[in-house]
Amino acid sequence: MTEPIQSIQALFFDFDGVLIDSVRTKTKAFEILFQDFSDEIIKAVVSYHTLHGGISRVEKIRYAHENIIKKPLTEKEVMEWANRFSDLVVQEVIRVPWINGAKAFLDAFASKLPVFVISGTPETELKYVVDQRGMSRYFKEILGSPVKKPEHIRKLLAKYSLAPEQCVFIGDALTDYNAARETGLYFIGIQGESHFPDTVKPLPDCQGLEIAIRNICPEF
Repeated sequence: MTEPIQSIQALFFDFDGVLIDSVRTKTKAFEILFQDFSDEIIKAVVSYHTLHGGISRVEKIRYAHENIIKKPLTEKEVMEWANRFSDLVVQEVIRVPWINGAKAFLDAFASKLPVFVISGTPETELKYVVDQRGMSRYFKEILGSPVKKPEHIRKLLAKYSLAPEQCVFIGDALTDYNAARETGLYFIGIQGESHFPDTVKPLPDCQGLEIAIRNICPEF
């Protein structure tokens, strides 16, 4: 999709690293969570986490124990680890700063069209953080794991009668890019720790987001 379109019907945002500067907080939490293991294991876990931004911590924890530590956890144990991760991050994430330009963008445009958050963070925790940060007013819906992003997108497209080719997903991870591709949305990358395909020229933050969207839709 390279031709300009006449209108944007809705915007879909990832959360961590796109709207708030929380990526380093969550990376540090993985280091602490696995601190009783060797440096090699910690490095491998953190590497997997950073390369798979946008998927749930439950999946990452399960993968780490099955494929890196080679000692799978029961589902009860996985959730115990996930709860420990939540304890490490929630209050920190409530306090981290906005990504540059994100608040100004939402202040300017969130009242003009539907804006959704779709994150790999557990949905209950995500909604709590968004509420505690005073951000709920910007968003039509706030959705998280365990439901995968493409499924969320498809449900929202159907629920609000949105045309995918007139919607934009803004994300910082390959998970976001792949979700946009799978569901037919335009994609704008925010520079994080992911390496996007050469066709994606990510923005350093949200300060240039309005211009990037106008490149898709001059009437935005």
